Amino acid sequence: MTARISLLALLASLAWPLAAAEYAIDASHTYASFEIDHLGFSTQRGQFTATSGSIEYDPETRSGKIDIRIAADSIDTGFKPRDDVLRSADWFNASDFPDILFRSQRLIFNEDSPNAVEGTLTLLGTTRPMRLEITRFKCGLNLVLRKRGCGADAQGVLRRSEFGLNNGLPFIGDEVRLRIQVEAYLP
Repeated sequence: MTARISLLALLASLAWPLAAAEYAIDASHTYASFEIDHLGFSTQRGQFTATSGSIEYDPETRSGKIDIRIAADSIDTGFKPRDDVLRSADWFNASDFPDILFRSQRLIFNEDSPNAVEGTLTLLGTTRPMRLEITRFKCGLNLVLRKRGCGADAQGVLRRSEFGLNNGLPFIGDEVRLRIQVEAYLP
């Protein structure tokens, strides 16, 4: 009988309509990664392993707000000596500028789902417009966590020189492809 009640409660929770809510970013399922040209020989990749923030989403009004904080010193390219150089004052200057911030200004919808977000990216103390295309979006009940949440895959392109990150130009690419996979859940 208890299993039947639990199953009914689970099915009922799946039927709840999605309402306006604020979701906390789940750092264990949120990744900011990047790709950049290296001397024309290859595409180098890396990620930032520490993220935090929140997502507000209201499907009724087709609106929301996204704030993502990326810890600059959490850069991981898979090669510690390179990561140490990238954390230094010559590159990300993580000691003086510990946070890379993305803040939305507007969600753009295609029918009932957001397919892009326009906002700003702050890097090295410089804030510039940034548009992320949303390639995957879903809100619902995470059956493992037993929490309601939203998740998305988003990507965009920036020019690092616009943020004062000029080292290695033109040998190391100016264009950086940024990808963010995010999951956020109700507290």
